[in-house]
Amino acid sequence: QVQLVESGGGLVQAGDSLRLSCAASAGTFSSAAMGWFRQAPGKEREFVAGISWSGAYLEYADSVKGRFTISRDYAKNTVYLQMDSLKPEDTAVYYCAASSRSETTTSAIPYNYWGQGTQVTVSS
Repeated sequence: QVQLVESGGGLVQAGDSLRLSCAASAGTFSSAAMGWFRQAPGKEREFVAGISWSGAYLEYADSVKGRFTISRDYAKNTVYLQMDSLKPEDTAVYYCAASSRSETTTSAIPYNYWGQGTQVTVSS
């Protein structure tokens, strides 16, 4: 069983930056693709960013490309989401997820472990 714990959310103004962290318990972290998803009120959960098991392949939603950066630290079993130039439309609960696959995908289906979520609110 993999446990994921997110942190780093908060209330910021448009244009500010935040860094989300997701600490994974020991297990398949080093061989699993990791992803970040978000869900805004009244909307479906959507893919934000993904990173392959090796860290060599990164994938982003078009809405965050150029502003968000995903990375992972194997020594700390942690994946990060650096969010710059935040916009009010980025407001959502952000979830970290671990995939059953080694390569990232925009679909939530292969992600079988999820964190509890962290709230990000961007004011205009």
